[in-house]
Amino acid sequence: QLVESGGGSVQAGGSLRLSCAASGDPSRRKCMGWFRRAPEKEREGVAVISTGYGVTSYADSVTGRFTVSQDTNTLYLHMNTLKPEDAAVYYCAAGRRVWYGNRCALNSVDYSAWGQGTQVTVS
Repeated sequence: QLVESGGGSVQAGGSLRLSCAASGDPSRRKCMGWFRRAPEKEREGVAVISTGYGVTSYADSVTGRFTVSQDTNTLYLHMNTLKPEDAAVYYCAAGRRVWYGNRCALNSVDYSAWGQGTQVTVS
């Protein structure tokens, strides 16, 4: 089970931190990440991490502004210098597939567990 928190409204240039509390079988969470879906847009991979190796990958649109990190059973997304185009529902996801170089994919097909989502609004 994945439960997100930390969404909200922020002005452009501001920061937010999202959290995802994870429970259940850790072997199903070899990869964890954040995805987002804005209105009338497809779901987009934002940031992912291989939980056993700590290798991260980011979408080009957030590189240098967002940071994904993890603690025991909790995934975080630190979002800085937020832009209006970052506004979306953000979802936490978990999956088993780790690729070459201990990397996880930004493709949602690799993730089988999803949280309920948390809204981020940037004005």
